[in-house]
Amino acid sequence: MIVGGGVIGLCVGYFLARAGRRVLILDRDAEDADNCSTGNAGMVVPSHFVPLAAPGVIGRGLKWLLDPESPFYVRPRMSGELLRWGWLFMRSATCRNVEESAGLLCDLQMRSRALFSEIAAEGDFGLVQRGLLMLCESERTLDEEARLVARAGELGIEAELCDPRRLGELDPDIEMRVAGGVWWGQDCHLDPRKFLGVLRAGIRKNGGEFRYESEVTGVAGTRVALATGEVLEGSHVVLAGGAFTPMLARSLGTCLPMQAGKGYSMTLARPPQLPRLCSLLGEAKVAVTPMGTSLRVAGTMEICGHDRTIDERRVRGIIKAACRVFPRFSEADFEGVPRWAGLRPCSPDGLPYVGPVPGHERLFVASGHAMLGLSLGPVTGELVAALVDGRTPPLPVGRLAVGRF
Repeated sequence: MIVGGGVIGLCVGYFLARAGRRVLILDRDAEDADNCSTGNAGMVVPSHFVPLAAPGVIGRGLKWLLDPESPFYVRPRMSGELLRWGWLFMRSATCRNVEESAGLLCDLQMRSRALFSEIAAEGDFGLVQRGLLMLCESERTLDEEARLVARAGELGIEAELCDPRRLGELDPDIEMRVAGGVWWGQDCHLDPRKFLGVLRAGIRKNGGEFRYESEVTGVAGTRVALATGEVLEGSHVVLAGGAFTPMLARSLGTCLPMQAGKGYSMTLARPPQLPRLCSLLGEAKVAVTPMGTSLRVAGTMEICGHDRTIDERRVRGIIKAACRVFPRFSEADFEGVPRWAGLRPCSPDGLPYVGPVPGHERLFVASGHAMLGLSLGPVTGELVAALVDGRTPPLPVGRLAVGRF
């Protein structure tokens, strides 16, 4: 039984069903509901080998707190869980954490990228393997990215430092106003909603089942209690409930430090220009992804509990950044475009939780991927399938241990 039907739960279900396991996926929402897995930027990013908890993040975050349109915000509230998460985050934001995590994240990302290509053979989800452009408005940001390029080379990740002319060669279909950027050649993009559909089809093809609008209220070993009062039991249980996973872990007496990080997106059906490559705007941390003939613009990290209401000030920050970098766009292009918000599950050290719950050998967690849920979905599914089967996982999972805090 897999609790959670987002991209992580579906990837876990896909690989378990493919391995011959009977799979039941339980999800609190309807099958076509908008969740964190549907409205995201749709990026597969081997370039993201630096964890969220890194040196300098706290200093920038404190400055951003004073700006209502900034990429990062923590809503003040009295919460022991938030205070503990913040303390653990500060403890993790070190050069040592970055150095120890970079190789593992790189390996996870590259394995996941290969698995996306495998899954694409089963159905079309718009996978485009042309790379990603990191666009920098200032020389300072460009210098910071140049240092990452040097580290990427050591890890075997393809990256090219570009001047504006080179950026125009790589993506001639959109006008850019930048100092320069980086082309990350192994990054990809896709349509996340179509990807979820391919995963569901693969699970059903292999005998898997779904129960939607089935809220899980508690877990006891391999027994799962639903809000209706019904109790289900399976051979193994995987908790993949995204930002809601800590609530389920709590019923087991397990503390899983995690905060929900709200992100926003808007999808322009008729953008003024349609780029060939996806891009990230370095200063504003805004993602821009072509999906067919539409263009998705996404961003922000707002630590605000489980509140999915739209803060138009943060949306304005995303729009202004996109219009600065792409001068053919104007704020009028975003008028009337629906605003979407989703909650990312963020661990304190920037690494996901993947593995068994301490003291419960047949109970597993797969959550805490923050902005990398889509990108790391396939490899997470492969790792959990190996653990459930009692096989050695293809990559080491010790640093992803559920009880590491």
